[in-house]
Amino acid sequence: MKSCNEWKPLIAMIAVEFGFATVNIFLKKVLEEGMNDLVFITCRLLVATILLAPIGYFWERNSRPKLTLRILFCLFFSAIVGTSLTQYFFLLGIQYTSATFACAFINMVPVITFVIALPFGLETVDIKGISGKAKVVGTLVCIGGAMVLTLYKGMPLFDHSYSQAETAINVMHMHPTRKTERWTFGTIALTVGTLLWASWFPIQSYIGKRYPCKYSSTAILSLFGAIQAAILCLATNRNHSAWSFKGKIEIISVLYAGIVGSGLCYVGLTWCVKKKGPVFTAAFSPLVQIMAAMFDIPLLHERLHIGSLLGSITVIIGLYILLWGKNKEMQNCVSKVTQEAEDIKEQEPQLPVITVSAAADCP
Repeated sequence: MKSCNEWKPLIAMIAVEFGFATVNIFLKKVLEEGMNDLVFITCRLLVATILLAPIGYFWERNSRPKLTLRILFCLFFSAIVGTSLTQYFFLLGIQYTSATFACAFINMVPVITFVIALPFGLETVDIKGISGKAKVVGTLVCIGGAMVLTLYKGMPLFDHSYSQAETAINVMHMHPTRKTERWTFGTIALTVGTLLWASWFPIQSYIGKRYPCKYSSTAILSLFGAIQAAILCLATNRNHSAWSFKGKIEIISVLYAGIVGSGLCYVGLTWCVKKKGPVFTAAFSPLVQIMAAMFDIPLLHERLHIGSLLGSITVIIGLYILLWGKNKEMQNCVSKVTQEAEDIKEQEPQLPVITVSAAADCP
């Protein structure tokens, strides 16, 4: 039973990242067809709220602690950095770059989460030990990979006929300078989204300790996010026709993204953050890129560039150096605690053993 419980967070995170990868494919499709990104965010969060609210109310009503103003404020702030603004910047990034490039940029999330967790005591670094050195080296390698992703695009690895036709169309409708500006803007949007998303894990770790109800907290989080996204949409776009759906693919995409992406995936993330901590949960982010590429290149005909590949490989290498150091640190901690317990046991005074013979009791 113990080994089964240890595998549950791993299986849950693989399923979560697969869900996020498939949601990104739907996002790219509906955005290309002209759907407003903030409308999409608002609707998917409303779908998640409608799905999770009754589950949280009935399933957790006997174990749910009191919902204080402090917890509500934390959930409201968590919605800003984890749903509304994060999804908005990522959607902008997907629009101006590609789904594969956006997923590759998420590889930086574990490192940024690790750096943010340090001052709050959620992570420690012993620079004298091999585990601390591995965590620092892994962090620096990840940053180097992210710089390659940002600054170097390179030649495409696949030169398919459909990619050539697509490129010819883009050149006809877009000046090269304008194209570069769009890619730069998309990269900046992805950077902001990555910083916000990395900040969400430590915040959610704090919330999980004080309000350990994954369905109720995710429902409230989704509701706050939907309200924030709707306000942002109304402030930036006064065209009310943007709220109308233009086809079945938009409806299906919103429902799928709401149920899977903003509903089940966030519940899984919340549960894993509570069980294993923010850095462990964020460490699975690179899986999104691998899974998305499996769909993105053959189905959406995205072009994979050598810069994205080299940067992603570098980030993943750095990430797992970091994870190796973290795992080594946990093993050392367990060994230290075990040794201290044995030392305390040896230092306990031994009480003398008194034996009473049967003859002593006889008169």
